[in-house]
Amino acid sequence: MSTPQRDSLAHASLSVEPPCRVEFGAGSVARLPELIASVGRQRAFVVTDRGLRAAGVVERVLKILDSAGVEYAVYDEVAPNPSTGNVDAGAAKARAFGPAAVVALGGGSVLDAAKGISLLVGNPDAVAADADHLWDAADGLPLVAIPTTSGTGAETNGFGVIEDAEAHRKVYIGHPSVKPRIALLDPELTLGLPGPATAATGIDALVHGIESLASRGANPFSVAYATQAVAMVSRALPLAYRDGADLEARAELMMGAHLAGQALTLSGLGLVHGIGHSLTAHTGTPHGVALAAVLEEVMEFTAPAAADAYERAGRAMRLATPADGDWARACVAAVRELSGALDIKRPLVALGADRAMLPSIAAGAVADAVTKNAPRLPGEADVLEILGRTYGGG
Repeated sequence: MSTPQRDSLAHASLSVEPPCRVEFGAGSVARLPELIASVGRQRAFVVTDRGLRAAGVVERVLKILDSAGVEYAVYDEVAPNPSTGNVDAGAAKARAFGPAAVVALGGGSVLDAAKGISLLVGNPDAVAADADHLWDAADGLPLVAIPTTSGTGAETNGFGVIEDAEAHRKVYIGHPSVKPRIALLDPELTLGLPGPATAATGIDALVHGIESLASRGANPFSVAYATQAVAMVSRALPLAYRDGADLEARAELMMGAHLAGQALTLSGLGLVHGIGHSLTAHTGTPHGVALAAVLEEVMEFTAPAAADAYERAGRAMRLATPADGDWARACVAAVRELSGALDIKRPLVALGADRAMLPSIAAGAVADAVTKNAPRLPGEADVLEILGRTYGGG
């Protein structure tokens, strides 16, 4: 691995906010009532989705609140790709319920929607479509995040990605006040998560780690988080995928995903996420599946500018030193093998993209804010070439 310039930190200026309070451990969800009280509230507005309601996860949490005498209301209408309408409806219900802590129980979509709901309650005249103008708004409600998947790292930051259906684009809604006060990480809540969902969310976490290492915004703090995240996720993800009841694998995967979230919050992401966001907006493809569709191809495109980052990722994945010294090639091959073991990579045509759609997907990817962090900045022609390589269908 090449050695950084000795004066690389001598002229650096870093500002790193402390992460939220983290409570980790199997069964730790039982502490939810005391954690709500610790953020200064006695009531809870629970944001979740119907899938978790049907799976019994929501009822498990509500029983904990009932046993402690915590008054609550539930909004369970969050969609897999949450929209501004989802957030507005949840905010209306939360405003009617009154002062409370927002408890976000679910995957990244739920956590993102909950941040928007929290923020809108603090700004009664605002709607979710105002997202671009809410970064300097009034504070939202305090938020306790309980992820039930291991992937998005959404519990580590104060913004969410939601869809503005009228504008046909993804928007970032957020504010410093809606960064979760507490991240409650209970790996028991992820036991039995189906293999495809485990793969999609886990690939998201792996991409967070890899892109954080390669990001233009990388710094020693984010590199430390990301390196450990890649090591933990790459080891635990195949085990959790094969055996949904493996608590050890689930715990390691959850911690790795959280560390990856800490990394991306500091460094920013890159072109894989830029394309992924645009692909999801155009086709409705689940986020992790969209990332997997282009991951290796984007890594190959950025390799000339990210050789050190991919060497660090490869070492974290415990790869043997390549005989030709080409760590980027070895890392791409390892990622391809992992995606194959998870059966997650699909050609774009199978995800609902047609060739006429590709220029618009490329334009959206280049315009996405995360793409500006890529180690090699693409033009639309570059992204079109990547999309063409992954399109499939002859």
